[in-house]
Amino acid sequence: MDFSWSDEQKALYQATRAFAERELNERNVERDHTGEFNLAGWKKAGEFGLHGMVIPAEYGGGGVDVLTAVSGMEGLGYGCRDAGLVLAISAHIVICEIPIWQFGSDEQRHRYLPKLCTGEWIGAYGLTEPEAGSDAFSLRTTARREGDVYKLNGQKIFITNGPIADVVVVFATVDRSKGAHGVTAFLVEKGFPGFQVAKELDKCGLRTSPTAELFFDDCVVPVENRLGAEGDGPRVMHGCLEWERACLMGASIGMMDYQLGKAVAYAKTRRQFGRPIADFQAISHRLADMKVRLETSRQLIYKVAWMKSQGLPAFTEASIAKLWVSECRLANAMDSVRIHGGYGYMREFEVERHLRDVIPGVIGAGSSEIQKNLIARDLLKD
Repeated sequence: MDFSWSDEQKALYQATRAFAERELNERNVERDHTGEFNLAGWKKAGEFGLHGMVIPAEYGGGGVDVLTAVSGMEGLGYGCRDAGLVLAISAHIVICEIPIWQFGSDEQRHRYLPKLCTGEWIGAYGLTEPEAGSDAFSLRTTARREGDVYKLNGQKIFITNGPIADVVVVFATVDRSKGAHGVTAFLVEKGFPGFQVAKELDKCGLRTSPTAELFFDDCVVPVENRLGAEGDGPRVMHGCLEWERACLMGASIGMMDYQLGKAVAYAKTRRQFGRPIADFQAISHRLADMKVRLETSRQLIYKVAWMKSQGLPAFTEASIAKLWVSECRLANAMDSVRIHGGYGYMREFEVERHLRDVIPGVIGAGSSEIQKNLIARDLLKD
């Protein structure tokens, strides 16, 4: 396995990082305070080509391979200090565009992907419910077919991009007696009758990433908006998980890299007892730990991306990467606060925001405990 970057990947990383540093960091502290989404930054990212990076050119995208996409996402993570915007972009790509590309009909691809690739439309993913989080297929949202339409009834919660989405990949069950095999995916547009954004949720971190509760009250969805066949819901969900744990985590690597650089710079300039705090082993060891976590995380993510580029299954490897990277991000953010001391707890220094923003990583998109279950299941299978 050779994870060294090609000239194209190096160029994409540098260009994306420079673009993000130049265009996506306006009023970040204020936006975090107020919970304001950076819509102007979203549109600029669309013009730059970020939203459609992995989608084939025939549908309006850039058509880059998964390893190249990870290098671009790493550049975005390093250059953009707004983790909420990074999450909004990542979710839009990984859990809306990719399911449509991989499982949609050609008509669905041509109808939705060009608008999603430019950022004219914003995508979301409606799976989690109040009683179906880690137990993803215990869905209460139902889909009942009536002639040429389905009628959806139920509730979704913690939906990234929910308040601003133009189209949502929604999972509902057509037959509860079939369990997971009754779960089906649908493409629900914001104007469909019976679809309502109930309320925007107020979060501890990732405050610039809009999150909402969604309701479906006899929501009318045309049959042609079903994504795949009835019962294909598990296939649609699992099909994007490896992408999520490669592309999305690529941005996490960039964020960890930036955070480490800031911690090193601070430790070299902050003086106590007549010398830089970097001279003290208690500080230097924290920096060393942060570096080890960064590099091991990078190797795991690029291994998943390489496996996907080779057409190899990488479900367990993706779970390992998701578990490790999310826990390492949390540990690094905590170490960074400790290195900065009292200043690390002040909002104006933005260090405490890193900590608040990484906490959801060990909860969402499959909690750390669920990842351990998946890894153990693979180890113990006959």
